[in-house]
Amino acid sequence: MKRIIVSIYILSFISLLFISFFSCKKAKNAPALEPSKAVLVFPSSNTACTEGREISSSQSAILFKWNSSENAVSYVLNVKNLLNGAISSQSTSSTELELTLERNTPYSWNVVSKSHAVAFTTQSDTWKFFNVGLAAQSFAPFPAEALSPVNGQQLHVSSSKITLDWSADDVDGDIANYDVYMGVSTSSLTLLRANVSVSMLSDVSVNPNTSYYWKVITRDSKGNTSSSGVFYFRLINKI
Repeated sequence: MKRIIVSIYILSFISLLFISFFSCKKAKNAPALEPSKAVLVFPSSNTACTEGREISSSQSAILFKWNSSENAVSYVLNVKNLLNGAISSQSTSSTELELTLERNTPYSWNVVSKSHAVAFTTQSDTWKFFNVGLAAQSFAPFPAEALSPVNGQQLHVSSSKITLDWSADDVDGDIANYDVYMGVSTSSLTLLRANVSVSMLSDVSVNPNTSYYWKVITRDSKGNTSSSGVFYFRLINKI
């Protein structure tokens, strides 16, 4: 009888070890879950941000906020100065972070959510805002963004005409017109068309197997302007 009890005890112990081993193995082999996309909260998209904490006459601190992402353990806040292209990237485990920014300057921002596995990341939408300066009465438009051709694109075309398409936003909502420049190098940009009333320019003459550079100056009703910076595309003969 005693031997039977000992045998049962040993079998139970072995069974527990067996279950524990495969449970641990299953947990270790469980796939890491990709984090969901963070939902941005503040500063709001395409608005003038007036709620910054004053640092100086030229700088203010903005508290960025977003909603938490499922399966995320940390975040990277990316803020881009749309005038000079400078990008600030800051890591945090919180869903808010304060950054000191230049006043009277347009910015864009997004949040990258990261999981336990570094390889798994998800980027939020990208929002733009204007960090207001002292006694600001109106705001320059946000720099235009290339829609077609996208920056760096290679176009396979069989025509000698293309369409330039871009998008632009303005806090005041009073964009008046655009000036479009184009050339075969950054130093040869010349005015292609002035006072364009829509964000598109059709029937632009081009040559095959040629690289082109172009930019858009956006103007509002008060005379404020912004430059898109220079975009690039290359045309390739379509066979």
